[in-house]
Amino acid sequence: MTRSNPFAPTRRSFVKGAFATAAAAAVSPRPLWASATDHDALVVVFLRGGMDGLTLVPPVSGPDRTIYENARPSLGVPLSGAGAALSLDGGFGLHPAAEPLMPFYNTGRLAVIHATGMHNPTRSHFEAQDYIELGTPGLKSVGSGWLHRHLASAANLPPEILIPAMAAGNMQPNSLLGSGETLTLDDPEFFTFSTGPKLWVEEQRVVMEQIYGLETSLVNAAGLQSMNAVDIVATHVTGAYSPAGGAVYGPDEAGSRFQLAAQMLSLQLGIQVVTIDLGGWDTHENQGSNTGGAFSGLVGSFSSGLAAFMTDMEARGIGERLTVVVMTEFGRRLQENGDEGTDHGHAVPMLVMGSQVNGGLHGSFPGLEPEQLFEGVDLEVTTDYRRVLSEILIKRLGNRRIGEIFPDYTDYSALGVVQGADLPPIYSDVRPGGTGRVTP
Repeated sequence: MTRSNPFAPTRRSFVKGAFATAAAAAVSPRPLWASATDHDALVVVFLRGGMDGLTLVPPVSGPDRTIYENARPSLGVPLSGAGAALSLDGGFGLHPAAEPLMPFYNTGRLAVIHATGMHNPTRSHFEAQDYIELGTPGLKSVGSGWLHRHLASAANLPPEILIPAMAAGNMQPNSLLGSGETLTLDDPEFFTFSTGPKLWVEEQRVVMEQIYGLETSLVNAAGLQSMNAVDIVATHVTGAYSPAGGAVYGPDEAGSRFQLAAQMLSLQLGIQVVTIDLGGWDTHENQGSNTGGAFSGLVGSFSSGLAAFMTDMEARGIGERLTVVVMTEFGRRLQENGDEGTDHGHAVPMLVMGSQVNGGLHGSFPGLEPEQLFEGVDLEVTTDYRRVLSEILIKRLGNRRIGEIFPDYTDYSALGVVQGADLPPIYSDVRPGGTGRVTP
């Protein structure tokens, strides 16, 4: 059985829908992007470079604390004094630069999942990112990403969505590979069709529309989709954005991308998936101490941006139907290196935030004793990252076609990270690149 693409609006219906949606949003008490389905929209934040999870969420007591301090005499987060770890549960703490996230943790809206990752590891950034975003660890010859396969397989989405997915950044991530409907946007002020005299721009539009309308190829469809996206942004994303709820976005990369995501979601145009890429996490040298340096700056920027985003969305009434997941390709080694940095590791914590999240610590921390480490140097993976994502897909997004989204993954069981109905997953025997699916 093959599926037609549910996200292929004509130009006329796309533009008509955009204006109709904007008009309806002005009088609707409930966000239209949420009313399209009874399930959440998903925001996936990817920290590129391999985030040091043992500095973000360090052990603060017991034998693991002693091992941690010995392994990280320069980089370890202290228990007291300036830059002390923020207490989570008595056994683990949070990096002090992540303080903006503590109100969400304290009110049960932030979950930390210990030691996630892939069981067939690689220390290559490019391979690890590919495996994770394609959703097929160990296999890169795949023509689509896990988020695209979610959108294509979800049975609860309306037949026509104005903008099903948005990538906040300058590139579409591999998690959305295969999607011709993703709006990739870095700065809406520069997202225009052309520059020059108005008459010249309009004439260009007419010609390009005619050219793209001549055929129904993928290239032509992508061209029309791009022009449609320009229409949406040019029509609705104008002027300065005013955050709600007292949220303040920083002027850095994290602040600008979280603000862009908030701005687009606030338009209520039906966005179901947002991706946000934040780079710079490959801290091999001069990683910095707990009170300053590169890593502290990255954590502070990311945490401030995420906290502002959730504050903004909650004040607008959108936060109730948002789930945010924060991930990276791998963690760092336990032992700091000779350059006051950390090298490529293995397991790393994931973060999940939202009003429907069961906050606190989840999963199993494997321990830091030599015999507990992967290859004697890395934190061992105890939770497959696809287990966390599958729970969000099933409970919050209402999509249980896990076999299509994560081929060859058949070990799902809920960790209890999010609230919602834990429906039995549907596994498929169709492999990546296939043209159909087999339903058991």
